[in-house]
Formats: sequence, C-alpha cells, structure tokens
Amino acid sequence: MNSMRSFKHRNFRILYPASTASNIGTWAQRVAQDWLVLQITGSGTYVGLVVGLQFLPALLLSMQGGKIADRFNKRRTLIICNFAGGISATTLGLLVITEHVKLWHVFFFAFALGTASAIDAPVRQSFTAEIVGKADLPNAVSLNSANFNLARLIGPGVSGLLIAAFGTGPSFLLNAVSYLFIITALLCLRERDLFIENKPNLNAKISEAFNYVKARPDITAVMITVFFTATFGLNFMIFNTLMATKVFHKGAASYGALGSILAIGSLTGALISARLEKKRDPSYVMRGSALFGIVVAIESFAPTFTIYAMLLPIGGCIALLTLISANSMVQLRTDPAIRGRVMGIYLTIFMGGTPLGSPLIGWLSTTIGVRETMLVCGIITFTAAIVVYYKFKGRIETPASFLVGDVLETTYENK
Repeated sequence: MNSMRSFKHRNFRILYPASTASNIGTWAQRVAQDWLVLQITGSGTYVGLVVGLQFLPALLLSMQGGKIADRFNKRRTLIICNFAGGISATTLGLLVITEHVKLWHVFFFAFALGTASAIDAPVRQSFTAEIVGKADLPNAVSLNSANFNLARLIGPGVSGLLIAAFGTGPSFLLNAVSYLFIITALLCLRERDLFIENKPNLNAKISEAFNYVKARPDITAVMITVFFTATFGLNFMIFNTLMATKVFHKGAASYGALGSILAIGSLTGALISARLEKKRDPSYVMRGSALFGIVVAIESFAPTFTIYAMLLPIGGCIALLTLISANSMVQLRTDPAIRGRVMGIYLTIFMGGTPLGSPLIGWLSTTIGVRETMLVCGIITFTAAIVVYYKFKGRIETPASFLVGDVLETTYENK
C-alpha cells in the first residue's frame, strides 16, 4: 500500500505545501495568543477564556459551514474564509507591535478568527474528497493530519523563539502572511480535476443531516466519543501553558518547545495512520480514546519538566491515531450528498465543546491545581469511551453503503 499515493493528484500536490505554511502560521499564532494573554493577566482563567472564545464559533457556526459546503462552490468559499482569517491576524499583530493591544482586542480577534475557521473547517474537510476522490480519501486525511502536526512541530518552536526575541507581535504577522500561500494555491487548482460526485444543492437542510446521524449508531457512537475526548482530553494548549509556567516555572522558549515535542508524537501518529487505513471502525476509536485518557491522567503526575515533556509525544500519537480514524470513518461512511452537513455536525461536536470546557478547565486549574485538573480530565475521557463502547456494542458496524435516501425514506415513513 502506497502511503503517499494522494500526491498523484495535481491539485493535492499544489494545496499540500500551502497548507503546511498556513498550519505553521496557525500554530505560531496559537502559542503567541496564549502567551500574550498570560503576559497581560497572569491568569490561567483568562487563557482558558480566550481559547473558549476562539472555539465558540465552532459551536455556533460549524453546522452552517457544513450547509454552505453542500450548497456552494467549496473552493471559492475557502478563499473567502482564508482572506478573513488573514485580515484578523494582521490587525492583531499590528496592535501588538504598536503597543496598542488590550485584552479585549485579543478576545475580539480570537472570536473573529474562530468565526472564519468555523465556516472553513467543514468545507475544507468535505473538499478533501473532491481533491483526491473517495478511494484515496483515507490516505489524504492521514497525510493532511501529518501536515497539520508537522506544522505543530515547527510552529510553536518558531513562535517561542520569536516571542523570546521580539515579543508576540511577529508571530501574528507570520500567520497573516501564511494565509497568502493557501489563497494562492486555491486559485491555482484546476476545477476539471476535482472529483465532484454531487452538484451543490441550494435546498440542503441541516435537519436532514441530524436525521442521517440519528439513524446511524456507528457515526453517533464516534461523535459522542470524540466530544469527550476533545472537550476534556485535548487541552494541551492550556495544560502546557500552565504546567510550563506555574508548575515548572519555565519561560517562553520552553513553553514553545512543549508544543513541538507534543507534535513529534502527533506527527508519528499521523504517519502511522497513513499505513493503517483499514483501522476505521468505531470500536478502534473508543479503545484509542480510553487509552488516551489513561495517558493524560499519568501525565498529571509527572515530577519534572523533562518527564512531562517525554510523556507528551505518547499522548499525541495515541490521540492522532484515534481522531484520524474517527474523521476518516465519518467521511467514508457518509453519503457524498450530505457529507458537508454531517462533517459540520462532527466538527461542532469536536470543537464545540472547547468553548464550554476551556473556561471550566482554566478555572479548575486555578482553583484546585493544574495536576488535579489534568487527572480529572483523563478520568472523564477514559470513562466516557468505555461507557459509549458498551452502550453501542453490537450496533456500530453499520454498512458503509447506508445512503441519504434510506434515511429520508425512513424518516418520512415514521411521521
């Protein structure tokens, strides 16, 4: 099995390096944003709040983004979203460099960037199938995750060095420039090379996607598992910030290094996943989530910065193997006519818990301690995965050929 076969598609070859540049910029800004808030306030609660604000639009708008994906031209929609993200990053970077930035500016632009991302994400996810076709979709998802985590390996380290040398401003401007790469690549794609299985449907309704998911216990089980994993387990942005500064008393460079160290494991998981494309069943997702919860709990007991850093790649690898399988399974088992809207629901669940969980986790970290909060989050992640597995056991191997028409017909019969 060729783990790099998606590169045979011209459009994928054009978009992939541009996505790498864009992802590096995104991770550089995330590190700078958290560090900027910590500089202004010195509070983990505010770090959690700004992360929550950035992901709040995912809770509010991801399903609308999925609807847009099924209704309109995906490439044009992505160009608009990336242009909006670039404007947001540029403005915040200039405010920081000119020393006019206030806390409310960070909150506002975190929300603005989150709004563009909330529309972009389900469109981009469903656009992948049009770039490489269904046969190569699992491979493309794995390679895109490797891309994202290669950027996670590079971005935080670069941002940490920039912050240490020049402050947080250049990291925001780096992200702004990175948007130019992705916009240029999107403009260079050839429409005739796209694998478009269904024409845009101006009558697409979100309610149809809810009916579809409700009728699919395999997809429902994965989405519930992903919700708890993402909301309580995937909080390294908060945990690393507070562990580095409050527990181990480290500076910006060490904090940035933690992000890069975590990405080593995540990148490894993504590359392994490209060779394990058949591991796309719900039970695999739940077992992976349970194991990830155990690792998060163990990390809470790390006695030194070095040991904590050594444990991060393990958690990153397990998390990526689990979430890539979840993403691929949902896309492959969903009918193309409704894929955008289903991915909108998936991303609402995946990212939508963050606006609720991040402020709570930030507050708990300040109130009961960072280590204690990590332990609680690990236990919740583990327990949820086990409960979902036994609740849906025997009902989660639904055939992948389950189509939109089957669901709609059943829905109308039950009225």
